[in-house]
Amino acid sequence: MCSLIMNGLSFEKPIADLEKKIQELKNFTSTKKVDLTSEIKRLEEKLGVLREDIYGNLTAWQRVQIARHPKRPYTLDYIDMIMTDFIELHGDRYFADDLALITGLAKIGGKKVVVMGHQKGRDTKENLKRNFGCAHPEGYRKALRVMRLAEQFGLPVVILIDTPGAYPGIGAEERGQAQAIAMNLREMISMAVPIIAVIIGEGGSGGALGIGVADKVCVLENAYYSVISPEGCAAILWKSGSKAPEAAEALKLTAKDLLGMGLIDEILPEPLGGAHHDPQQTALDLKAALSRNLKTLGSLSTAKLLETRYEKFRNMGKFT
Repeated sequence: MCSLIMNGLSFEKPIADLEKKIQELKNFTSTKKVDLTSEIKRLEEKLGVLREDIYGNLTAWQRVQIARHPKRPYTLDYIDMIMTDFIELHGDRYFADDLALITGLAKIGGKKVVVMGHQKGRDTKENLKRNFGCAHPEGYRKALRVMRLAEQFGLPVVILIDTPGAYPGIGAEERGQAQAIAMNLREMISMAVPIIAVIIGEGGSGGALGIGVADKVCVLENAYYSVISPEGCAAILWKSGSKAPEAAEALKLTAKDLLGMGLIDEILPEPLGGAHHDPQQTALDLKAALSRNLKTLGSLSTAKLLETRYEKFRNMGKFT
């Protein structure tokens, strides 16, 4: 597990402080030739217990923070790690190519698929280019165009979701943001190929649902899926963004909550502390889940696939 002291979240400060202390002792041992092995070992054991305690008892708000971590793997990272022969497809054939939502052809373990997903940036320049992972209507129209291509050639669709939400700007609304998302919802429910969606980070509102109608919906352990962001909910209910932690709890947006309410099908494990601590292992677990689900869905007839998908969404939700 790599150390992420420089990118730590506020609740990770005790871990970061202890990691720093251990590193200082190791440096002192190396430069001063003083044997501090026993003390370092004791602190490392303490660090292991501390990690288990903090990461084993995360609140909903803390999981939201992990889902947004700047070092977390994004769609293109997973494509690079678990897929081969990726060819990106551009444009919606109406207005533009939305770089916040990428689409293309690829292979997973030799199996041909259509892949798409939201893409955020690592720095300010790239985030502006990718619009912080917030797609415009042309992004959703591009996704639909490529899904229709998948249907034409009988290719399963793999979707990686990671967005705060669809872009709410005036231009996006003028170009039919709501209509583009609604069209995708309607068309995806009757798409005659297997569809697997995985929330890999943020699953915000209609921006996520616009490419989220799938036969299997999976969520990474520290990702979230919600009708609104905790800050947005807090601003509406309490008139203050500072109530975001309370809103996160009330929204029931964690993977465990979602599975309990029947809104998702599977929780995919993450390394202790989040996917960014071991991207390669997270990618391997994601690949295994995708391969397993592709095999299961591929065995169904088209009629059974569509019937099961329809019933899945008709039966969603539980009331208390």
